[in-house]
Amino acid sequence: MTTKFDDLLGRFHGYLASVDDALVRDAVARIGWAMPARALEPHPLGCLRHLDRAAELAPAQARPLVRLVAEQRNDLCWGQTYSEADFGKEFIDNYGWLEVFGTRGHFANDEVAAGLLILGSDIVYPDHHHVAEEIYIPLTGGTEWRMGEGGFRMRAAGEVIHHASNVSHAMRTAEQPLLALYIWRGGPLAQKSNITGTVARGRD
Repeated sequence: MTTKFDDLLGRFHGYLASVDDALVRDAVARIGWAMPARALEPHPLGCLRHLDRAAELAPAQARPLVRLVAEQRNDLCWGQTYSEADFGKEFIDNYGWLEVFGTRGHFANDEVAAGLLILGSDIVYPDHHHVAEEIYIPLTGGTEWRMGEGGFRMRAAGEVIHHASNVSHAMRTAEQPLLALYIWRGGPLAQKSNITGTVARGRD
């Protein structure tokens, strides 16, 4: 069955296939890309206002994917794992994710979940961990990332970031929003993360 989101899956796959990294190549090779489509109602969020800026910041390889997501934003089913009670209104107004495929995504996959995360500017995604192994590829620069007991450090757009199972990690944005591609595998694909940090900003 052909759907209007086939191009989204194709560009998502195409970008991942262009990433020169052994971990990403292994993940791409293990994914069965002939996935059945799932009918989902659109669910736009406030954080989608950051997509236009993300499209300007994205590197050339990622731009076709990011521009398509920006164009289709209001037709896609965006989600939030947390609520205002968890992190406050400012965080919730500037946070959301799109599961392209997985147990909740536009395409069904019970073995791996992948999609895009949005964080607005000047936002902390506090220390958290989960069973699933996670691969992140930021598609915008300017965000600091922390893993384990280490400090925050700046990561470039296109850099591959790997979080092993149950390794704590956090992100904090500065002037620019974050748009990051993620892949979850090897654990519950819809698990709410265990939060160990706070949303308060601060410098190491």
